[in-house]
Amino acid sequence: MEEMFRKKAEATRRLVEAAEEAHLQHEENPDLQYEYFNAVLINEVDEDGNSVELGGEFLLEPNDHFNNLSVNLSLSVVQVPTNMYNKDPDIVNGVYWSEALNKVFVDNFRRDPTLIWQYFGSAKGFFRQYPGVKWYPDEHGVIAFDCRNRKWYIQAATSPKDVVILVDVSGSMKGLRLTIARQTVASILDTLGDDDFFNIIAYNQEIHYVEPCLNGTLVQADSTNKDHFKEHLDKLFAKGIGLLGNALSEAFTILNEINQTGRGSSCSQAIMLITDGATEMYDDVFAKYNWPERKVRIFPYLIGRESAFADNLKWMACANKGYFSQISTLADVQENVMRYLHVMSRPKVIDHEHDTVWTEAYVDSALGENKGPNPMTTVAMPVFSTKNETKNQGILLGVAGTDIPIQELMKVIPKHKLGIHGYAFAITSNGYLLLHPDLRPLYQEGQKRKKPSYSSVDLSEVEWEDTEDVLRTAMVNRKTGTFSMEVKRTVDKGKRVLTMHNDYYYTDIKGTPFSVGVALSRGHGKYFFKGNVSLEAGLHDLEQPDVALADEWTYCTTEEHHEHRHLTQVQAIKIYMTSRKPHFKCDRELIQQVLFDAVVTAPVEAYWTGLALNKSENSDKGVEIAFLGTRTGLSRTNLFVVPEQLTNRDFLTAEDKEGVFNADHFPLWYKRAAEQVPGTFVYSIPFSSGGENKSVVLASTAIQLLDDRKSPIVAAVGIQMKLEFFQRKFWTASRQCNALDGKCTISCDNEDIKCYLIDNNGFILVSEDTSQTNLFFGKVEGAVMNKLLLMGSFKKINLYDYQALCKEYAGSSDSARTLLDPFTTVKWLLTELVIFLLEFNLYSWWNCDSTVKAQRSQRTMMVPCDTEYPAFVSERTIKETTGNIDCNGCIRTFVIQQIPSSNLFMVVVENKCDCGSALPVTMEPIEIIYNESLKCDRLKFQKDRRRPQSCHPFHPEENAVECGSANALSFPLVAILIPALSLVISR
Repeated sequence: MEEMFRKKAEATRRLVEAAEEAHLQHEENPDLQYEYFNAVLINEVDEDGNSVELGGEFLLEPNDHFNNLSVNLSLSVVQVPTNMYNKDPDIVNGVYWSEALNKVFVDNFRRDPTLIWQYFGSAKGFFRQYPGVKWYPDEHGVIAFDCRNRKWYIQAATSPKDVVILVDVSGSMKGLRLTIARQTVASILDTLGDDDFFNIIAYNQEIHYVEPCLNGTLVQADSTNKDHFKEHLDKLFAKGIGLLGNALSEAFTILNEINQTGRGSSCSQAIMLITDGATEMYDDVFAKYNWPERKVRIFPYLIGRESAFADNLKWMACANKGYFSQISTLADVQENVMRYLHVMSRPKVIDHEHDTVWTEAYVDSALGENKGPNPMTTVAMPVFSTKNETKNQGILLGVAGTDIPIQELMKVIPKHKLGIHGYAFAITSNGYLLLHPDLRPLYQEGQKRKKPSYSSVDLSEVEWEDTEDVLRTAMVNRKTGTFSMEVKRTVDKGKRVLTMHNDYYYTDIKGTPFSVGVALSRGHGKYFFKGNVSLEAGLHDLEQPDVALADEWTYCTTEEHHEHRHLTQVQAIKIYMTSRKPHFKCDRELIQQVLFDAVVTAPVEAYWTGLALNKSENSDKGVEIAFLGTRTGLSRTNLFVVPEQLTNRDFLTAEDKEGVFNADHFPLWYKRAAEQVPGTFVYSIPFSSGGENKSVVLASTAIQLLDDRKSPIVAAVGIQMKLEFFQRKFWTASRQCNALDGKCTISCDNEDIKCYLIDNNGFILVSEDTSQTNLFFGKVEGAVMNKLLLMGSFKKINLYDYQALCKEYAGSSDSARTLLDPFTTVKWLLTELVIFLLEFNLYSWWNCDSTVKAQRSQRTMMVPCDTEYPAFVSERTIKETTGNIDCNGCIRTFVIQQIPSSNLFMVVVENKCDCGSALPVTMEPIEIIYNESLKCDRLKFQKDRRRPQSCHPFHPEENAVECGSANALSFPLVAILIPALSLVISR
C-alpha cells in the first residue's frame, strides 16, 4: 500500500512542478483569444452541422480501465462551472498556460498505468481533467460541479481552521436577505472539512446558538454535524435590532477558549459575519480580543444591494486580515464565499509548503451515472504562483490531484493468507473508514444514491464490540500492535450471524494519514496447506473450461505495463511460470498452490460429467449446478441443465456478490460451511433470489484436512437445486416410517399436526403453506419460537447497525474428507440427499397451523438512522427437544429434532389450540431513539483524532491589504489606523 500511495503522490508532485513552471513563464494577457476543448461542448454541432465554439472534434474511445467510459488518452478537457463565463480572460489565460500539463498527464500514465483520473482545479474555477472525457449536464441543463468546493481542493488549499459563523437576524434581514443569508451559511459549511471545527450564532438584541446544546463550544465539521446545522437554518427568523458587538465578543471568547484547551483544530481561526450592515467599526472589541496579533481573521458578507454600511464592514476585514464581500442575489453566493479560501491559503503559499493531503473515502458522481459508485480517495497538493512580484500576496493558482480507487487498495491484500473470515481495513486520522468490508456507502446495493454521511462512518460503528475504543484509539494514533475480541459478523444480507474471535494486527501507512489493520478469525488463516504438482500438469488443469479464478484477487499484477493489461490471470500465470524473465510481478506461492488445487480437483470434472450422462441420477433435473471452491480462489462449476433453464441465473456470477470470491470476502456458501461441524452440510434459500421463478436451495460443505491437530479448511463443495425438488424430497421422506409395514401411525399429512423444516438461523425451507418459505419461523410460530428460546434450543443475539436506513412517514458429524478425494463428498451430496431425511421418526410429533401475517406499512422515504436488531442461531449440542405451550388454558405440544449431518431441524407442532394471540418473534430492526440530552451529548462528544501535522495560520510577510473591493479604504488609511490602534492597546 505504501508503494502504491508513494507512486500516486509522485505523479501529483510532477503535475504541481509543471503547473508552477508554466505559470511562471506566462504573461497575463487580458485580450488573449484561445480555443480550448470544453468538456461539455466537445463533439457538439450547431444546426448546420458545424462544430460549436470551444467544441470541435475530439476523439473518444471506450476504455475498460476508466469504467468503460469513452476517453482520450492524449488530451485533457476543461470544465467550467455553469455560472461562469467560458471566455472570461482569467479563465482563458489559466487554460492557456495549463495546457502544459497535457504532456505530464500522458507521461504520468505511461510511468504508472494504474493511475486513473488526474486533474488540476484552478482557483479561477476551471477544472482540467485527464484523460479527456465528455461531460453531460443534468436534467436541468446544469453542471453544478465546482472543483473549488471539493474536499480535496479545500484540504490542499487551506490549513485546518476553527470558524464561528455570525448571522444577523434583526428585523432588517427579513425576506430575501434572510434567504440569501441561509444560503451563504450553507455554502460556508460546504467549504469545511473533517479537520475543521465550527459553530453558528444568530444574533439580534440577544445571542441565539442555532444548536442551543452547543453553547460556547465548537463541533467537528463532519458531514453529520454540518447536515444537522443545515436543518436548523430554516428555524432562523428575523426580528428586533442587531447588536453585533455582543456577538463578536461571544465569538472571540469561544475561539480563545477552544485555542487554549486544544479542543479545536489548533491552527487557523476565523469569524464569518453575515449581515446587511454595521453601524460602527467595533474597534474596541477587536482591540480587546484580536489586536495586535490579529490571529482571528474576519470575513464580513454584506447581504443586499445597499452599500450604506459597506465601509465599516470593509474596514473590519482589512483590519483583521480578512476579506469583504457583498452578496446581492442567490446567484452571487457561491463565488463570493469561495474568496475566503484564497485568503486562508496565503500563509501556506508564502511558506511555499506543498503539503500532501489525502481525503477520506468518497464516491464521486461528477461524471454522472457511467462513472459508477466506486469509492476512492484523492491525493492532492496546492499549486502556487512563484513570481517574485506577487510572493507576499500568496497567490494560490489551484490544486493538482489524482484519484485512487479503493478497489485498487484491496487488490494488494493477499486474501488467501487472511483465511475464510479474515479481512483488511484502513482508517483516516479522524477514525473514519477508508476501507472495510462492512462500509455501505449507498442507499441500496446496485443503486447510485449515496447516504448523506457515508464518508464519515467511524471505525467504532462497524467494530462496535470494541466498546472501549481500544483498537480505534491505537490506530488513530498510528501505533503498531495487536488486539483481540469476540465479534459478531452478519452475513446473507444481515439476516444470519457468525460469532467468532478475531485477532487484529495494525500499523500506520507511512507517507499518508492512514492506518491499516488486518482481522484474522481464530481457527482460520493461521495454517496454510501446501502441496506440490508438476508445472505441466498444473497449467493443463488450470486451463480447463470449468475452472475460474477469483476475479478480484491478484495472482499477477498485469496493470503496471500497458502491454500486459489485456492478459487474463490464467494467461499471466502461464507466462510467468514458463518465461525466464517475466516483465510483471506475481505471487509465486499463491500460484503454486492454485496449480496444486487445479490438479487435485480435476477428477471432479469427470465425475460430474458422468452424473450428467447418467439420467437416473438426476432424471428430473432437480439438481442444476454443482460447484467447488478452494482456499486459493479457484472454482469449478458444472451445469446439469442448459443456462437458459437455470432457476437462479445470478448464482456464481458477478451479480451475486456474496456468492463469489471477492476482494474482501470468500463466498457466502464457503464461509457458512466452514463454521459447521466437519462433514455437515449447510442448506439455505438465498435471500437475493426473490420470486418463485428463482426459488432454489443451496447445499454446501467444507473440506477439511486433519494433520497433527492442525485442521485448515482447504475447500468447499456444493450444489444448487430447485426449491420445489428439495421440498418434494422432504415430503416423500416424511411419509416413510420405521414400522414393519412401512406405514406411519401419524405423518405430516395428518391435519392434527403441522410440519416445518427450518435451518440453524430459524428460516423456513419447507412448510405446507408455500408462502411461508424463507420466512423467519418466529414470525409464523411466535409461541413456539419463544418457547425454543426459553428452552435454549435457539439463542437470540442482539446486533447494532450504525449505517441503517429507517422509514420516515408523512403524516452428528461424519469423518472429515480430504482434498485428495473431493468427489466422495460430491457423490454423498448428490446420491444421499434423501437418506438423511429418512431418519425422521414421526411417532410422537404434532403440529398447529397458526400463521401470523405481518402487513408491510407503506413507506414514504428512507433516512439514515441507528438500529438494534436480533439474529437467531441454534444450539449445536441440542439434538432433540419436546415442549408444551399454554395457549389460554389449551396445551400445545411440539417436537424439534436436528437432522443428522445438516444445519436443518424438523419442527412438528400440534394443531389443536388457537394460539393466535401470541405475539410473533420478528427480526425487524428497531430504531434507537436518542432523547434530547443524549443527542446533545453525542454532538459534544469528540472521539480521539490525530490532527494534520502541517499548520499555516499566518505569515509575517503576508500582504493583508488585499481584503476585498475596498475602494473607499486606501492603503495609507490602513497604515495609519493599525499602528494607532496598537498604541491604544499598549496604553
